Amino acid sequence: MARSTRQRPGPPADGPVRSYDRRMATDPAARTVLLLPSPLLPDSVHDGLRDALDHRGLGASVAPAGLDAGQGALDLVRRWARLVGPGTVLVAHSNAGYLAPLVRAAGGATAPVVFMDAALPPAAGSCALAPAPFRAWLGELADAEGQLPPWTRWWPRSDLDEVLPADLFAAVDAQCPRLSLDYVDTVVTVPPGWVERPNAYIAFGDTYADERAVAVRHDWPVADLAGSHLAFVTEPAVVATAIASLVERLGA
Repeated sequence: MARSTRQRPGPPADGPVRSYDRRMATDPAARTVLLLPSPLLPDSVHDGLRDALDHRGLGASVAPAGLDAGQGALDLVRRWARLVGPGTVLVAHSNAGYLAPLVRAAGGATAPVVFMDAALPPAAGSCALAPAPFRAWLGELADAEGQLPPWTRWWPRSDLDEVLPADLFAAVDAQCPRLSLDYVDTVVTVPPGWVERPNAYIAFGDTYADERAVAVRHDWPVADLAGSHLAFVTEPAVVATAIASLVERLGA
């Protein structure tokens, strides 16, 4: 799928710390995974990955990403931050990657973040949830009230064949939320020093090649898997194994 699957998105300072709660390195049972979904997809698409992580001893839960009228990205940050505790590992998919450093900082924890085929905010400063060319394209998709169609309707069905197989498409399409353009127009400020915190990156193919390069440049642990942007839906066990490995590498 083209990079148009992506979205471009201040809490307390997030200073340069390269380690996290050492209890996680010595006691795997203390680790819990909080999956941060893209609000463009139903939370339920993460159920298989959650179960696969549970099977590997990483108790996992899916952070609720539903937005009511008038709510936006910063509401998600506040909501998700309340779920962060000692031993939490954040796994952020797609445009939730923009929010993950803010969630960690707002949660007052040193939670590691695994960016899963995800967008990355800049190392410092502010960014929008959609870069200008992509925002212009989304504006053409939106209706007169500024509501976007479900993510599954942004492209012809045939363009999603390799991303979301036919036997899964109907269920995901039926549950896909509709977001307002106000969401993608949000500008957020990243926590200072977030790139020096414990972070890792898992890439599905080369859609996020630029982001993977950023991870390499900052010496984060990186894993590469062949697959589409929704590989965690079609191959949850494989993705869970890769996440578990990255968590171990972050705790080394």
